[in-house]
Amino acid sequence: MPIQRSLATIPKKIIWLIGGALLLQIGLNFFLPRASAKAQALASPPSLHSLMVSSIGEPIGLAKFLMLNLQAFDNQPGVSLPFRDLDYSRVRDWLTRILQLDPYAQYPLLFASHLYAEVPQPEKQRLMLDFVYQQFLVDPNRRWPWLAHAVIIARHKLNDLPLAAQYAAAIRRYATGTNVPSWAKQMEIFLRADMNETETARVMLGGLIESGQISDANELYFLTQQLRELESKVKIEK
Repeated sequence: MPIQRSLATIPKKIIWLIGGALLLQIGLNFFLPRASAKAQALASPPSLHSLMVSSIGEPIGLAKFLMLNLQAFDNQPGVSLPFRDLDYSRVRDWLTRILQLDPYAQYPLLFASHLYAEVPQPEKQRLMLDFVYQQFLVDPNRRWPWLAHAVIIARHKLNDLPLAAQYAAAIRRYATGTNVPSWAKQMEIFLRADMNETETARVMLGGLIESGQISDANELYFLTQQLRELESKVKIEK
């Protein structure tokens, strides 16, 4: 049978040593700072040449991988990093690289306009909207939806009517494909009316109706009614 020793048989010096070690451990846990995870800053992207070389002939696959990494960057081990704390200049640079690797990708513009541009920080919102605008000009007929959303953010989040009108005008001028819906091309007209540029809006709307581009009877009726309201407003202003 194993020999059992009572507490009374243990030398008091050993008991004091054990007790002191426990107290020291408790004290260290109480006074020393706790280890905490630290968010890593978003690094600048490599050059396009470096990425093309590392893609081994699969730039689209690499673009998707980079997009997933960027998308998940706010969730680091032990840390949840708010989007508003990201360096948006570097976010823009990464999104640019991804589009350079895969010009047909839509996710970079989707995230720029619907996610990163939604943070309540005007400077960062404007940076993302400008990125969407510049990339829209590269391929207007495919990228117009993201600029249309940028119009909404500029109008309702930034309360910047001139900026919203600038983006809407770009859609009207450059997104000329048959896949672009008429409402997207008409955004500028109503923004001009909101800016009290009634005469400009009236001329633009009248020209659109007379051009014969509107084939839907309900849409044509609605726009005709809007034109009459603008004409009445112009008369009052004069």
